[in-house]
Amino acid sequence: MLFALDIGVRQNNYGGESLMEDKKLETNVLEVKKSILANSMKEKVRLSGYISLVVAILFFSGIFQNATGLLSALDFTNVAGTFGKLGTLTEGSGTLAGSFRGTGGVGVKDGWLFALTLAPAVMFALGVVKIVEGLDGLKAAQKLLSPLLKPFLGIPGYCGLALIASLQSTDAGGAMTRDLYDNGLINEKEAIIFTGFQYSAGALITNYLSSGAALFVFIEIPIFIPLVIAFSFKKN
Repeated sequence: MLFALDIGVRQNNYGGESLMEDKKLETNVLEVKKSILANSMKEKVRLSGYISLVVAILFFSGIFQNATGLLSALDFTNVAGTFGKLGTLTEGSGTLAGSFRGTGGVGVKDGWLFALTLAPAVMFALGVVKIVEGLDGLKAAQKLLSPLLKPFLGIPGYCGLALIASLQSTDAGGAMTRDLYDNGLINEKEAIIFTGFQYSAGALITNYLSSGAALFVFIEIPIFIPLVIAFSFKKN
């Protein structure tokens, strides 16, 4: 019995030592990441970084969502596209699903098909971010947006592009935030703050301009005022 207890104590001590070593390692990794971020603020950003950042912000902002012609290709939602229809039915013939998910689905199977509908937009958004990162766009965002986002939300400028994307697409914003966290550009606290900001009134611009459009004819104030109010509540 005493031998068994002695083994248990040793295992607990070993577990405690292992936990301490893991914490020290995690602390060292965070310090290295902070050092890298501090050095990145001092690095010179290429002109392509600022240009790609501006283009990316316009691309994810939704400004060109209702544009016609070639300008429509400057919008994330338009380029991501939609799934085709399964066909048409004559009036009174029943219900036809709008996509491959079908109608009336429940449970894991329907959830799995729903996840498939998110994959194209998420993969496309991450691909765009990688291109912008390769052109120094994220470094430009860090330099330009940190003075704004740090006091406003407590998050670094790297989050600027994901923030803009989240105002148009919850899927793109969430995927880009996860990518920032996995690459060590934001820590756990910053990820929680940023996720909370996105969760409140997600895809604000898209939902406001689509669902709120029916009320535009009834309001007597400029339509941007309710949008500004909704955005301020996201901060609070």
